[in-house]
Amino acid sequence: MSKRLVKCGVVLMAATLVGLLGSCRKQDEPRGDAAGSSNFCVSLGWMENESGQRQRKGFEDAFEKFGGEVTFANANYDPKKQSEQIDAFIEMKPRAIFITPSDPAGITQACQRAIDAGIAIFVADAIVAGVPATTSICSSDFRMGAWTMDYIARHIKGKGNIAMIDLPENEAWDLRGQGAKFALEKYPDIKLVQVHHHDSQTSISPLQAVESMLAAHPRGELDAIWCAWDGAAQEGAEAIKTAGRADEIITTGIDGGKHAFEVIKTGGPFKVTMAQSIYYMSFMSVRYAHEHLKGKQAPRFIISPVFAVDKETLDALDTSLKPEEYDVPGNAAKFGWKPEL
Repeated sequence: MSKRLVKCGVVLMAATLVGLLGSCRKQDEPRGDAAGSSNFCVSLGWMENESGQRQRKGFEDAFEKFGGEVTFANANYDPKKQSEQIDAFIEMKPRAIFITPSDPAGITQACQRAIDAGIAIFVADAIVAGVPATTSICSSDFRMGAWTMDYIARHIKGKGNIAMIDLPENEAWDLRGQGAKFALEKYPDIKLVQVHHHDSQTSISPLQAVESMLAAHPRGELDAIWCAWDGAAQEGAEAIKTAGRADEIITTGIDGGKHAFEVIKTGGPFKVTMAQSIYYMSFMSVRYAHEHLKGKQAPRFIISPVFAVDKETLDALDTSLKPEEYDVPGNAAKFGWKPEL
């Protein structure tokens, strides 16, 4: 079997290009079945948490299976940096560019420049509006936000006070908060008493935001905190437990993954996550890129499956299975998990 070389640095004429790709990491061993056959680039919107690492794993495994050389870069939530990385990739003339957007609205022009240069782009975890990507794969962020708000409403029996931690800095993630607020319209006896607009570029953590909420709303005045992602739900649950209020306040999240599942399984305030198929998005992007490059039809748009995972779901899973691998294509069926969305 021949092997592919996964490379995260190239010798370029411009020193600035080297700097833009400085966040790449080289794999220890060359991999793949088609050494030297293809050159691909992946611009990751972030890598610092489990979802970003899961995205990269999906890409790596897909290139392992389908072949090709690949260069990675990490934008660290910065759309300006990601746009510059995409421009740098264009100069490398790859066969395709894969993107997990730091903010879809902030990288629109860079994505269009790639297409104008004749390079196919494949977008995972979002849609870049107005840009004709060959394939875009994502969850329904609006519906995930609405589903978790409905869960809270059922839990508190349609009456009480709630708070929110949303993510307006990213156009796709902001849809989660919009969906939650839309769902909330059905419950006139539920009052939204506080909203924290999280910004990854500021020093205020979700833990600190929830501590502030707890201080502003003493015992008996807050029933749940809706969170746009699992990290906030986990930190919020920790703050709630520390304050001795785990018996009265719950949190919900969106993303899924090993750490979130471990926290949920403890039976604490973090009750449920909308587990996205994050690995699936990146893996399937590579699959359809190879189909496209062979002259076959690739789907323009795919809604990836989302699973509602709570303690009951995790407790029922066979102990020989790893719940965090639910989003590897084919595994959810083995687990007996059915998509909620």
